[in-house]
Amino acid sequence: MFLGILFMAVSCKRKPLNYITYYNRVNEIDSIYRFERDTLETIRQYKKLFEEYPPRNQERIQEFETYITLSDRYHKDFGGKKTLYKLIPLIAPYGQGYKKYLDLYEKYGIDSLTLKGEIVEWRRDKLNRTLIDSFSVAFMRDREDRRSDNELTDKNDRKNAELLKWTFENYGYPSLQKIGIIGNNDVFMPMLTLFSHMSRSEYYPYFKTKLLEYVKSGDCLPRDYATMVDRHRLYISKEEILYGCYIDGTTQLDTLKINRNRKTIGLPSLKHSAKIRKDFFNSFK
Repeated sequence: MFLGILFMAVSCKRKPLNYITYYNRVNEIDSIYRFERDTLETIRQYKKLFEEYPPRNQERIQEFETYITLSDRYHKDFGGKKTLYKLIPLIAPYGQGYKKYLDLYEKYGIDSLTLKGEIVEWRRDKLNRTLIDSFSVAFMRDREDRRSDNELTDKNDRKNAELLKWTFENYGYPSLQKIGIIGNNDVFMPMLTLFSHMSRSEYYPYFKTKLLEYVKSGDCLPRDYATMVDRHRLYISKEEILYGCYIDGTTQLDTLKINRNRKTIGLPSLKHSAKIRKDFFNSFK
């Protein structure tokens, strides 16, 4: 009994997972896949990672999808139906995007009606309608008059900053798992865009601190945080940018320094990012 109580006490004190470590591991594994082209090692390393961390499925890298599809192609055990159910919340926010997975799900005994039903149920039970309504308005406001009227843009950015601060304090980070990517009236809601405009907000110091916390918790993508910080340094504080995520035509990059900074928040190197971007756009050809 004493040992059981001791184990429970130690477990309760266990530190929360730091997703910056996760993102860096994903970057290392993705390098094995893209540059070394060692598929079996890629599968092995992803399997180990997802045993330790609940997976994310980042845009363009799509690490969890890559692990599943490569495992299936090379006849490696990835957990079959059980793991495919874990993928559903990660693909559900993307509208009709789930349809490209129909054959894979069918292969493991999950028919299209079941998959669609799971996604409909997830959206009904997991998405926050209050936040979706609020952020649908925020993104339409963000694009009002194509941000050509400075006075109107400043006014709208202040309203959106207040909304973001209120959301953090009451609901946490407005992630894909809370609001999806498509809001009311089919408005597109990429948080990267909204936070890049918070670079000149009076709340910028607050956002800078909070977003880094959300990067560590796995809620905010490192790219979204880095873009806001770089834009602030480039245009507001007039300092050297840190991450190479927001540059103008005159920016001179110290790539070694930039890459070191990128790793501290879980971003791949500039060279690696360029390869990811190239592969992503080549996939549409």
